Amino acid sequence: MVFNISSKQESFLKQVDNVCKILRPYEEECYLQEKFNDRIIPEFAKVGMLGCPISRRYGGLGYDTLTYILALQRIGREGSSIRTFFSVHTSLAQTTLQSWGTEEQKKEYLSKTTNGNSIMAFALTEPVAGSDPSSMTTKFEIRDGDHYVLNGKKHWIGNGTFADIILVFAKDARNDNNGNVSAFIIDRNSCPSLRVQEMKNKMGLLTVKNAEIDFENCIVPKKNLLGPKGKGLSIAYSGLIDGRLSVAAGALGVMEDCLEESMIHSKRREQHGSILAKKQLIQDHIALMVANIESSKWLSYRAAGSVQKLHNYIENMKRTEDWQSKLNITNKEYSLLRKEADTLASIAKFHATNTAFDTSNRAVQIFGASGYRKTTRVARHFLDSRATTIYEGTNEILKLKIAAMMLGRDYTAYR
Repeated sequence: MVFNISSKQESFLKQVDNVCKILRPYEEECYLQEKFNDRIIPEFAKVGMLGCPISRRYGGLGYDTLTYILALQRIGREGSSIRTFFSVHTSLAQTTLQSWGTEEQKKEYLSKTTNGNSIMAFALTEPVAGSDPSSMTTKFEIRDGDHYVLNGKKHWIGNGTFADIILVFAKDARNDNNGNVSAFIIDRNSCPSLRVQEMKNKMGLLTVKNAEIDFENCIVPKKNLLGPKGKGLSIAYSGLIDGRLSVAAGALGVMEDCLEESMIHSKRREQHGSILAKKQLIQDHIALMVANIESSKWLSYRAAGSVQKLHNYIENMKRTEDWQSKLNITNKEYSLLRKEADTLASIAKFHATNTAFDTSNRAVQIFGASGYRKTTRVARHFLDSRATTIYEGTNEILKLKIAAMMLGRDYTAYR
């Protein structure tokens, strides 16, 4: 596998690196205070990161998936909290809207989000519907023939406390079987009955603001239906492909930062007459960190190539008439491309998050007692990386998903 980037892409990644360096002291301060770093949006907006993989037609930079993933890898070194902001805003929400939205929807909403004037959220998870989104209880109904009305509750919604535009998934109140889930674009300003409450007392990810959102008779114009009616789960699952890949990329950055911090500390710290870096047990930790990084890197980069092929196919399909209805499992080419992207992104997320948790745990061990304090970067990475094995598909679910994709649909362990 060869992954080459142009001088233009390299220049962009250097800009991202510079922003990360500027934000580091503020992010560390915000983490200890458990508040959102309000410099993330304006600083990254300056370099276009808020629309990195989004088409230039809608104010984005139009970069490919690999460039975006490399940027998230660098951002991940500053913590999974910052990376999670982008996983939600861009990977889950923007790319889903770009793939499935009408031209009018994209012009109206994407152009607001690439410059930071509006921030996006992706509302799928519910109190009783986590790994099984098909069991969601949020419902929609058509009223007066010209708008939808949503009722229900979502929670653990990243960026939820301040997002302006929210992609929401709900079941048809008249027929709530799995085939009647639809996706909607919610403009927060046009839904005054929407109630948002921050979810606190988290173990980690302390600068990400997760929310519980109550939709009480939330009115949604018919034009804000996203994709074909009844295809909401397919749309949500397509978004999760990009979301999982973004988590894997951020996990790479976590591991790189843990390795760097561990090497610096072990070369300075002396115990029992010699520096830690000369001790074989410490070198064992370092060697396994390097192996974790390299194995996760190539899985993630390969998945990025597959996801890009899927996006390219969808863009080409948009030139055909009634393209949305053709993006389904009966379309063999689309089905194969989506299966490959889904499988590789799941493998990358599964492996990278497990190894990130392992790597951060080893880093804390190298630091010893000092690594047990949240004032150290390795401690924050340890707390945050635990969450990455849960969201965007728990790693247990991803195991079953990967196995089922190899064995065939008849052997799916869950429905």
